[in-house]
Amino acid sequence: MLGMTSTILDDDGLSPDEREKAARDEEHVRRGFWAKIKATAARIPFAEDAVASYFAAFDRNTPLRVRATLMAALAYFILPLDVMPDIFPIIGFTDDAAVLMAALKLLSGHVTPEHYTAARDALGRLKDETA
Repeated sequence: MLGMTSTILDDDGLSPDEREKAARDEEHVRRGFWAKIKATAARIPFAEDAVASYFAAFDRNTPLRVRATLMAALAYFILPLDVMPDIFPIIGFTDDAAVLMAALKLLSGHVTPEHYTAARDALGRLKDETA
């Protein structure tokens, strides 16, 4: 359109507010994801899905809107206080799993077998480090 500028972000349909939130989520995930996984991987059945989502979220081949959605789900996983605080055994991660699984279902096909291979490798290294 005449007089309008476009960026890659605009082309992917993110509003300025969505871009700002995605940037905050990304920073939060960069700072806290691996510490959270190290502390919880042995106790949560969705660790591989979370790590695969992490790799997909930082993969430049993943569409930006998909990356932003995965970042939001991962940022929720990292939150110390959420709907079901993680300190409660068994049920504490139920909401985290639900948010992540909903994102994965919506975005099926964007979290690739390569992301899952990288996730298994990373979780194997973490297990070796803590053994």
